[in-house]
Amino acid sequence: MWPVFTLNRPLPWVALVALSASVWLPSVTLRLAAMLIASLGVWDAWRQVRQEHLRARLGQEALAMTEEGVIVTDAANRILVVNPAFTQITGYEQSEVQGLNASSLSAPRHDTAFFERYWQTLQSTGRWEGEIWNRRKQGDEYPEWLKAKAVTDDEGRVRHYVCLFSDISLRKARERDLRRIGFEDPLTGLPNRRRLGDLLGSRLRHLLAGESLDMAMIDIDGFKEVNDGLGVELGDRLLARVGERLARHVAGGVVGRLGGDEFLVIRTTTFDDHDQWVAGLQAHLGEPFEIESHSLRLGVTIGSCRAPEDGRDAGVLFQRLESALYAAKRNGRNLCLRFRPALDVQDSPRLALVNELRNALATGGQLELHYQPQYRLDDGAMAGLEALLRWRHPRDGMVSPGDFIPLAERHGLMASLGNWVIDQALAQLTHWRQQSMPEVPVWINISAMQLFQGDLEAALAAGLARHGVPARLLGLELTESVLLDERAGDVAPRLEALRQRGHPVAIDDFGTGYSSLGYLKHLPLDKLKLDRAFVRSLPEDGADAAIVGAVLAMARGLELEVVAEGVETRAQRDFLRDSGCELVQGFLYDRPLTVEALERRWRELASGAAREAGPVAQAMA
Repeated sequence: MWPVFTLNRPLPWVALVALSASVWLPSVTLRLAAMLIASLGVWDAWRQVRQEHLRARLGQEALAMTEEGVIVTDAANRILVVNPAFTQITGYEQSEVQGLNASSLSAPRHDTAFFERYWQTLQSTGRWEGEIWNRRKQGDEYPEWLKAKAVTDDEGRVRHYVCLFSDISLRKARERDLRRIGFEDPLTGLPNRRRLGDLLGSRLRHLLAGESLDMAMIDIDGFKEVNDGLGVELGDRLLARVGERLARHVAGGVVGRLGGDEFLVIRTTTFDDHDQWVAGLQAHLGEPFEIESHSLRLGVTIGSCRAPEDGRDAGVLFQRLESALYAAKRNGRNLCLRFRPALDVQDSPRLALVNELRNALATGGQLELHYQPQYRLDDGAMAGLEALLRWRHPRDGMVSPGDFIPLAERHGLMASLGNWVIDQALAQLTHWRQQSMPEVPVWINISAMQLFQGDLEAALAAGLARHGVPARLLGLELTESVLLDERAGDVAPRLEALRQRGHPVAIDDFGTGYSSLGYLKHLPLDKLKLDRAFVRSLPEDGADAAIVGAVLAMARGLELEVVAEGVETRAQRDFLRDSGCELVQGFLYDRPLTVEALERRWRELASGAAREAGPVAQAMA
């Protein structure tokens, strides 16, 4: 901070000797030489002083620019110098604190032992670093991160202390927010699932003799209709009101939100009135809720259990609460059902199936893709393949997709299954291209879970790059329910981006969901798949015939191809061809084929041995 002038340089000393000797030198020439040497010494000393002043000014500028506060004290810890950041953080000007003991700025949060450790560390090691609380000029306390260093002279005696500190209030606030987010539901302010697990475990550990824990998992019946009817904002307010009412009703207990419209209530009790308590919860929540101008009565489904009778482990109790709740839902909702061992026995086959599905995903050997060809009606050429996921269980044989797909959706496995299908389809396309097989697009089904749980775009891009397959050969089929699923958000921009990469996009099962002509106009689509429900009764059913004709006319206007699914008879095929349908798939041509069967089919077509319809058509004729 201050310029340090030193004469520990040869030129000033030589100049001093020359100046002293110039008086005694006999000749003018020698005297002039001595004076010249003295002038050089004076110039060197002046240059040194200027450099020291420049370094000091640069140091002061650097301290002024830093966002960290700086305090320089003497050996007695009296403040000598502070920088502008100190003033900005604490509110004190240098004139207000100069000469004060730096410890007078600290907040009264630390005891004597803390400061004893601070000085002991600083004096023994020469440094100290850590969190400390200080007080601003306005009186408010704040946390700071302090680095202190002792500055000694050549003999090792402490002359000054230099302290560097930063205000960490914002960082501490962010840490508190992260802890709150990690343990608190942001909508209701109640404990979330993670925090509820901790609280349940704590209550189980501190149960006294004669005490029990009553637990109830509550699900609001038909909450989706509330959201649809009143809007998401009022639906959120209703959830907050439910949480408030439960918290008031269970004074001294624990109330938390598990997610969505599910709540958990825990109470410690010495009474044997579990069923009456649960019925009271249901009745209390059945009272009207006043939301703006709406008066709502809710139905609730409750699954309950009791510790220690039904278990002493938090994880086991959560599982048994869910078993009871899901059993109550299956029985018609608006029910209260207490856990019983038979529920575990009833759910164990499905639990085992989920575990085996996880193993199948991990090993990959049991899952396989079958392919159902799509044909052009004008020339009978194969135009595409729909990839269909199949599970060949080593013990149970082929497991129906109707059994394992809902389980995968419920247990969060759809994203992993979807990624497996993407990779397997691309690998098969690569193999067929290497074998010079006909190049037709393979269509894969995309679920809502893949859109909002997994990173679909990244999985597609990585798979295409890994296998070297052009995007035009991998088509994406989405059902109408996926397009309208709120969890997936606005899918139109995402589909447009995928289409720009080269992927063709189709709507599957068109006409069976929430069909809307409005979204057809705005969504980036290439193809519609007419559901088999409208093809099954053709051409006899006049209503189905009218619907099919209308869909085909609409598709022509929107420049979309139409694939009719479930074509099983020649009459259906002929009606579709006469109506202008371009593509068909169904048992009249081929069932879903294994890779080996499909390759044989290709060879038959290539050799000219294929007939107009497959074996099923021959049997039907």
